[in-house]
Amino acid sequence: MYTLRVEGAFEAAHRVVRYPGKCDRLHGHNWVVEAAFRGTELDDLGMLIDFKTAKAALMAVLDAFDHRYINELPPFDGEVNPTAENLARIIFERLAVRPEVTATAAHLAALTVWETPKSSVTYERD
Repeated sequence: MYTLRVEGAFEAAHRVVRYPGKCDRLHGHNWVVEAAFRGTELDDLGMLIDFKTAKAALMAVLDAFDHRYINELPPFDGEVNPTAENLARIIFERLAVRPEVTATAAHLAALTVWETPKSSVTYERD
């Protein structure tokens, strides 16, 4: 089994609605996101998924959040609170179905969102 990881980043603001403290106020983060792809089959070049392809797919998803107020973006503009946990799941779901990912033998195994250099959450599909 191979595991390939790529990292991306974006800057955005959010507020955690109903949080009993400062995080209920508008604030921003320099978010760092790591995507882990897994698989056993390599392509003709001996790659699980090209690093360039994986990074481009991740950045295409993250671009929708960059320099934005996350609470104004679907699904965070409704009932979904923009916590790091929910953000990790939403990014995972969007990245997993990107055509450049589904065209490979790799599958998205985990996605980690770093809200600060010392605080992160990892989402893995059951």
